[in-house]
Amino acid sequence: MRVARDPSAKHCSGRQRDLPREAFASDRNRRDGLQPRCRECVARYGAAHYRRRREAMGKPGWEKVDVPAGHELCRTCGEVKPHSEWHRNSSASDGLSTRCKACRVVQGRQGRLKRQYGITEAERDELIASQGGVCCICLSASAAHVDHCHKTGRVRGVLCFSCNAALGQFKDRPDAIRRAAAYVEGNAWKPTLVAPGVYRLPS
Repeated sequence: MRVARDPSAKHCSGRQRDLPREAFASDRNRRDGLQPRCRECVARYGAAHYRRRREAMGKPGWEKVDVPAGHELCRTCGEVKPHSEWHRNSSASDGLSTRCKACRVVQGRQGRLKRQYGITEAERDELIASQGGVCCICLSASAAHVDHCHKTGRVRGVLCFSCNAALGQFKDRPDAIRRAAAYVEGNAWKPTLVAPGVYRLPS
């Protein structure tokens, strides 16, 4: 491995010349913390290797798209977007994430649904449609928050924010919820005085 004479530079094994250290992506597995090839070489050789690998697997390769300077093509949504629409990734050849911010948000939401509730977005949408598009407790606000049993993990329905928060405050206790309903209806359950200083709680 050839070492650059200038400490502010690094030798690129692809282009066989010294380049500024900023031209290299980071690699924590390397002694100097940088990849052996510059970003341009990694992008050029990496894309060619990827196309050959897909062709060997019988899959169509990605078509080359002309992207203006300061922009990047998102392979997930197929849109060309400015660099401001991407998260940074120091280990990537171009210094950017593999997906645009919008696609990362969508896929992150899909992954959370699957991890936390074991359902897909399509299954959640079917559940909302079966409720008429509204919260199945208040029957007025839009259904937006998946509710599940914290003991069994079973999905019970999709609620609005307020109803979902209310269940959490009641700690999913049906007895407390029933007493709250009776209280709101004017049938408050109050302790009964049976002796001086002695009260009997309602059953």
